[in-house]
Amino acid sequence: MDGLRTRGARSDDRGAIEAVTLAAYEQYAALMPSHWEGYRQNILATLTAARSDAQIVAEEDGRLVGSVLLYPAGSVMARPGGGSITLAEPEVRLLAVAPAARGRDVGATLMYECIRRARESGAAALTLHTTDIMQAAMRLYERLGFGRTPELDIQAAPGVTIKGYRLGLEAAES
Repeated sequence: MDGLRTRGARSDDRGAIEAVTLAAYEQYAALMPSHWEGYRQNILATLTAARSDAQIVAEEDGRLVGSVLLYPAGSVMARPGGGSITLAEPEVRLLAVAPAARGRDVGATLMYECIRRARESGAAALTLHTTDIMQAAMRLYERLGFGRTPELDIQAAPGVTIKGYRLGLEAAES
């Protein structure tokens, strides 16, 4: 798509990033009614705490249509259910595409930028976490070469597994 480009986020993007992310994740509210409000609050807290250099946005004709967080290796992140973890490898979080921009490779474009940046940093791999309700995202990740990595799984609550995925960068598409 000619008008689609990625760039690092600026401080004045925060409101648009929040709006796009909440709009993108709103579809899951009906699938997790008892957990939605807590998840929504976690999304907002994560976005508020994210350093601007960890945020990447996609713009189409000057309009923000997607965003993603890319945490570098060594970042300390809260674990769902308590505690924290220090990332051994860079990790993608909160990939979001505005509902009106879906189907136009915005998500793939953001993921390719994450892969490029992770590879440029010298990382051997890139990781992410997702859940079974995020089927479109899982298909994208698998198409890009990410493989299920059960040792990265997080048990967020009894019966709730957040699935780990990993992409070896030496084999990643450019």
